[in-house]
Amino acid sequence: MAGHSKFKNIMHRKGAQDKKRSKIFSKLGREITVASREGGSDPDNNIRLRSAILNAKSLNMPKSNIERAIQKGETNDPESNYEPVRYEGYGPSGVAIIVETMTNNKNRTASEIRSTFTKYGGNLGETGSVSYNFEHLGLINVKKENIKEEDLFEFVIENKSIDFEVNDDYYGIYCDVKDLHTLNLKINKKFETSNSTELVWKSKNSIDLNNENNENLFKIINSLEENEDVQSVSSNYDVSDEQMKKFTL
Repeated sequence: MAGHSKFKNIMHRKGAQDKKRSKIFSKLGREITVASREGGSDPDNNIRLRSAILNAKSLNMPKSNIERAIQKGETNDPESNYEPVRYEGYGPSGVAIIVETMTNNKNRTASEIRSTFTKYGGNLGETGSVSYNFEHLGLINVKKENIKEEDLFEFVIENKSIDFEVNDDYYGIYCDVKDLHTLNLKINKKFETSNSTELVWKSKNSIDLNNENNENLFKIINSLEENEDVQSVSSNYDVSDEQMKKFTL
């Protein structure tokens, strides 16, 4: 288990996310609605819903928005009849990309995703064509404020974590999906912190792009993230912080 993972995931660009807060709330709301509809509206008995609510709260989503999203799931609101669809493909330089969406119109979403890949030199593949090279894991993002890296690192090692990553403002702790909620509660209790949690695709092998022209790759990723149906975009590239900042919206 490494203290500093070089794994890069487009979902962790917190600065860009903050600039698109309204879209974030919309995406969080969809996840809460679907989780409520599929597993019930009681977060104590619905791990997916509990995780979605915790994530929404950590990103300061208003309580009224959360309650409204849960209610939509309870009432099977026809306008909120979303279903999850995953797309997989390759961008420039053979970079693998996984796109998770929540859509009420699969034909529209598939067309838009395919168009984005094609426009910037990528190729949309079949389900499974990319995901075999990733692990589906739980991720807990912990703000660095008043928490020493070594203290958190030692604690999570002893509590079923799989990997540990240090970003500019956050520590990232990876774990099995089934351990996500329990580990997050332990971290909250130990360090008195409020964390965001999510399910992510973590690449087993990364592609070093520091000597490549990455403009089209990031155009694909940024365009996908701008799509209202897209919940998350994961990839297996590895670039320097300078390159990341250059192409981050």
